[in-house]
Amino acid sequence: MNANGRQYSDDEEEPSSKKSRTEFLLCPYLDTINRQVLDFDFEKLCSISLSRINVYACLVCGKYFQGRGTNTHAYTHSIAESHHVFLNLHTLKFYCLPDNYEIIDSSLDDIKYVLNPTFTEEQILMLDTNDKLSRAIDGSSFYRPGIVGLNNIKANDYCNVILQALSHVTPIRNFYLREENYMKVKRPPGDSSFLLVQRFGELMRKLWNPRNFKTHVSPHEMLQAVVLWSHKRFQFTSQGDPIDFLSWFLNALHRALNGTKKADSSIIHKTFLGHMRIHTRKIPPVDLEEKEKYRLLQLSEYAVSVTESPFLYLTCDLPPPPLFKDEILENIIPQVSLSSILEKFNNQTEKEYKTYKDNFLKRFEITQLPPYLIIYIKRFTKNTFFTEKNRTIVNFPIKNIDFGEYLSNEVKARHSSTTYDLIANIIHDGEPEKGTYRMHVLHKATGQWFEMQDLHVTEILPQMITLSEAYIQVYELKM
Repeated sequence: MNANGRQYSDDEEEPSSKKSRTEFLLCPYLDTINRQVLDFDFEKLCSISLSRINVYACLVCGKYFQGRGTNTHAYTHSIAESHHVFLNLHTLKFYCLPDNYEIIDSSLDDIKYVLNPTFTEEQILMLDTNDKLSRAIDGSSFYRPGIVGLNNIKANDYCNVILQALSHVTPIRNFYLREENYMKVKRPPGDSSFLLVQRFGELMRKLWNPRNFKTHVSPHEMLQAVVLWSHKRFQFTSQGDPIDFLSWFLNALHRALNGTKKADSSIIHKTFLGHMRIHTRKIPPVDLEEKEKYRLLQLSEYAVSVTESPFLYLTCDLPPPPLFKDEILENIIPQVSLSSILEKFNNQTEKEYKTYKDNFLKRFEITQLPPYLIIYIKRFTKNTFFTEKNRTIVNFPIKNIDFGEYLSNEVKARHSSTTYDLIANIIHDGEPEKGTYRMHVLHKATGQWFEMQDLHVTEILPQMITLSEAYIQVYELKM
């Protein structure tokens, strides 16, 4: 209560002109802070009441408690455990309890930065050229910003590989590292899907934080938002498919940023959106006589139709594996080149598609390549009884892949460049629906490739990347 008799609530500050700040500068309990136990990756709710309102972190034990007024959980904890230093997770202000005064000390800035890392435009521009290692709080562990493991809570490795891959797509990373880029986006009243954008931005800043206390990050808050806004379609307690998650996630981010069908309406479309033309013609039933087939082909229903279609990724089909294996070929895994499965998009190769009553032939013609090209290699086929995996190895170069050979001369002339380099490669290991996912990613500052599987991060030789069962790949256009 101030001199005028006004009472201030937990979250409300008494005007600075009314209070002496000298009492805030010295706190005898700062040496009790244990940075080793501080972990701000998890959902910010009180460990007792599970409330998200007015939550404080105890900087001695790392637990979260609500409030700081008399009889609140944080206040009670401070008296019962003699833990005195707390951080408001919303306002980023430090307090000493139970005395209930604010602590202002520059030695606490590192804790504030771990909770909410910030980047200037100059720092972001240096990310792809800075090859310095960062040191974790224990002093014995080193890590490279951006090359840090993601915790697997139970079965969220299919989400982790997508989040890691997107964090190395430069325009996406640079956009989400600065909150100013998306904080002014307005959503309709009652629509809180924007939380997904905020959580992704927070995760991106933690992955690239050069002053983290540990060498890994937990995507817990990010995944909580995913579960909520996908209406539990994607869980972190059961395995999912990365391509399903990627498709949903990119479209959800695009909509939350008020994106439209226009190519430049959001950072998602600016980065990944390409265009193709699909030529479709219906096939007469095979058991008809030639005369009847000829008559049907004259109908408009059987004429070639052309549709313009945007895409965020290209789906490539693998040749079917051999049905029978002899004793010699039993252990040989079929191989195919990337160029051969990309011939699907050269506007000449026709592919048959079947529905429950009709058959169609389709030709695909790419009319616009995106700055970042995602390729999905379709390894799983589902039938009535089970899911089958095609283990065919795809041989692909890592650098200087020219996609111009799949474009018409007219379309190619509109592109200043059609050459791409691989920057991320997602792999599936094991049996369908039971396997695990890992990824390879390029650290641009050093030119070194890393293999990442949840918390495990190791260097890998580029030659080893092409030996894996590639599932999703991200390519960057060379300018």
